[in-house]
Amino acid sequence: EPQTRKLFEICRRRGIPIFTFLNKLDRPVKPLMELMDELERVLGIHAYAMNWPLGTGFDFKGVYARRERQAHLFQRTVGGATQAPLQVTDLQDAAVKALLPEQAYEAFREELALLDGAGPAFDLKAVHEGRLTPVFFGSAMTNFGVQLLLDAFVQNGLPPGPRASSLGMLPPSHPAFSGFIFKIQANMDPRHRDRIAFVRVCSGRFQREMPVTIARNGKRIRLSSAHRLFGQDRALVDDAWPGDILGIVGHSDLQVGDTLTEDPALSFQAFPRFAPEVFAYLHSENTSQFKRFREGLDQLLQEGVVQVFKVADAVTRTPLLGAVGPLQFEVVQYRLKSEYGADSRLEKTGWTLMRWIDAAVPKEAVDKALLPTGTRLAEDLGGRTVVLFDTEWSLNYFQEKNPGIRLTSIREG
Repeated sequence: EPQTRKLFEICRRRGIPIFTFLNKLDRPVKPLMELMDELERVLGIHAYAMNWPLGTGFDFKGVYARRERQAHLFQRTVGGATQAPLQVTDLQDAAVKALLPEQAYEAFREELALLDGAGPAFDLKAVHEGRLTPVFFGSAMTNFGVQLLLDAFVQNGLPPGPRASSLGMLPPSHPAFSGFIFKIQANMDPRHRDRIAFVRVCSGRFQREMPVTIARNGKRIRLSSAHRLFGQDRALVDDAWPGDILGIVGHSDLQVGDTLTEDPALSFQAFPRFAPEVFAYLHSENTSQFKRFREGLDQLLQEGVVQVFKVADAVTRTPLLGAVGPLQFEVVQYRLKSEYGADSRLEKTGWTLMRWIDAAVPKEAVDKALLPTGTRLAEDLGGRTVVLFDTEWSLNYFQEKNPGIRLTSIREG
């Protein structure tokens, strides 16, 4: 999906390590070498197969861990309700050959030889720098191969490191607690309409009930309901350390990218925002549901799934929504219906491109800008001016006629 590719672009820009799990090996799949090639093209980095499937689809019998030279054998379990039993054994040609059809066995041996002979070598430094991704195969639904990924992540992942802040590079050993919010999820428990802000601890020690400052607005809050979440399981957290992830329940003031800290002078760099490529207005289909529609839309917009813009001189007060791909609109509509009981209608627009105007450009220059037909000015939620274009030609024409106005497709901060 387009939004996933954008996340990979962030990882490339910041050298963030990527661990890859290729799922559903118990289903019919593309040829494995094609999958590896596609993965490298999409990520823009090299890929090293940490394990390799012993067959695929109905012939899927397990995976062979290349570095440990061990076969992990898969057995199907009813409904995948429990972890799939596995057997760890040295790879013996006769034993593996007995498991697989002859054609699948020969393909496995040829692919393994190709990987060993022509594939990239495992380089932990390259993994840490985001230049090489370790690849794992398995089936998440049947809970096979997942533990291999988690174990390798713990073994090969980076420990918490320093992070750029308003005080310089902040080490994890800094005494003041600090963390940043990287995700907000509404309705994780639909029975309680809860809202959880996910915080990564960057420095100091978290303690339940501790008061912290939201660096964006200076507001003081008390973190009284912090949880550790894994799937559907939750547990209250009394203390946490750099690298830990906490789920903070409630606190509607929190936003994605916020810094929480004991030191009011400390803040972290805000997340980059990418320019949307599809735009639409979202309307309530039923006036009797409008309150639920408005409440649900407000909560979903806080998650950052889509961006919101106010079009200059618009004839309607309905906000313009922007997304990287159309699937994000479908997700919003589905969740409005399933979680809030509110029907909605999507009104697509003709805009296909958007660019932010550099914050250093004077307002007078923006007001005097020559706009091509169909082009409009708008503001995002942060008050930054954006330009909406219907075609690539309009974008190029705008830049040609307004050389003093710098445009950018990524908003940093």
